[in-house]
Amino acid sequence: MAYRRTERVIARLAARHEAIVAAARALASESGMGAVQIVPVAERAGIAAGTVYRYFPSKDDLVAALVAVIAEQEIAAIRGAAAAAPGPLSALAAAIKAFAVRALRERRLAFAMLAGAAEADAAADRLAFRHQLVAELATYIRAAIAAGHLPEQDAEFAAAAVIGAVIEGLLGPLSGASETAEALTLFALRALGVVDARARGLVVQAG
Repeated sequence: MAYRRTERVIARLAARHEAIVAAARALASESGMGAVQIVPVAERAGIAAGTVYRYFPSKDDLVAALVAVIAEQEIAAIRGAAAAAPGPLSALAAAIKAFAVRALRERRLAFAMLAGAAEADAAADRLAFRHQLVAELATYIRAAIAAGHLPEQDAEFAAAAVIGAVIEGLLGPLSGASETAEALTLFALRALGVVDARARGLVVQAG
């Protein structure tokens, strides 16, 4: 019986942790990382501020946890899209489009994670996320180069440039068109050296 109670306690603690992070995510989606404060998060989660402090001793700890959760989800989504593709070039297209589509779907959260103003600790966490994105995309670029689908190039530099273009296109002042994710994926593939006709086919395939 004691063992069952322990399992229930663990499950309850995990659920409370998830609820706090979900509340923090909702606030970041609405108003940026600066809105992720202990009291508003507690109010959004429907719990006391003291309860939040038991899980996260400071706001910085909460923001770090939020960024870590979002980063894990985004990298997993990109990997899943790439893994479902039939070859290295289509995997690259799928990875770029998955990143673009998800950022477009939650534009404000993507801005908070990748481009919005933040305090020093949050900025460091978000920079680490950007490095993760670059490393992930560079993996697919290298594979496409090795398979002879792309010209020789610095994969890390190319990945950073592609991510920067996607961020600007999705979050910048000219963003907003419904076809943005497809257009940015096509642009990225062209920039990496894929000829236009094949790039267009890859974008459709990635959909």
